[in-house]
Amino acid sequence: MSGLMVWRGPRIPVIELHGMIAPRVGQVNIRSAGPLIDKAFAHARKGKVILDIDSPGGSPVQSDLLATLIRRRADKAQAEVHAVIGDVGASGGYWIACAADRIHANPMSIVGSIGVRGGGFGFPDLLARIGVERRLYTAGTHKARLDPFLPEQPEDVAFTRDLLDALHQRFKDWVRARRAGRLQADEAALFDGGFMLGEQALATGLIDGLADVDGLVRALGGEKARPQVFRPRPPGLLRRLPRLAVDAALDAAQERGARPTLMP
Repeated sequence: MSGLMVWRGPRIPVIELHGMIAPRVGQVNIRSAGPLIDKAFAHARKGKVILDIDSPGGSPVQSDLLATLIRRRADKAQAEVHAVIGDVGASGGYWIACAADRIHANPMSIVGSIGVRGGGFGFPDLLARIGVERRLYTAGTHKARLDPFLPEQPEDVAFTRDLLDALHQRFKDWVRARRAGRLQADEAALFDGGFMLGEQALATGLIDGLADVDGLVRALGGEKARPQVFRPRPPGLLRRLPRLAVDAALDAAQERGARPTLMP
């Protein structure tokens, strides 16, 4: 017999979804995680798949794209999906967790934050104080809406609140659909944007049990079961360097602007 060891226990696919959810290189998004989801479910025909989630959230669009893809692949493969929340599965992270048939967490995990946020900063008098004349030209009545160098307008605030309310409604509808019959607390408390520890999330029905990835793998596949981990390959440093300044600028712009995010 050769020295090559052959593992004879079952392997359970584990998809690693760690970090901010955003449409940029190095973040969790449909481009980085989509191929991992495809591969994991290809290895799990009529089997089980685990989502290893550790994310505070981020982009509503990317959260929805990933959750939709997970459900599509799960239905096609007739696979049972389990999510395990690590340190945090909040906002967009919890949105993705709800794509699972069952959600697990650590008793001290941060879970929930079913809400939407947006906002930024305003500097309407700054340029005048430093002697800069700004020249802005637009076509379209609201093209400069929420511009940080213009005074905030009541109609712009109302528009933004309506936008956030619409996104929040979609989030609530998704949780209601995926957690139907399991929510044990008043919706006003669950959907107020607050977060809670895993132990409380279990009592309120936001999750189904307390577990970690290693323990769940063995619970689902037996003591000889091992995880087959699908994680994104980190980009090399030389590939990342040209993006660092751009990503920093995008992060700053997101903080200044009113782009809605699913974040605690």
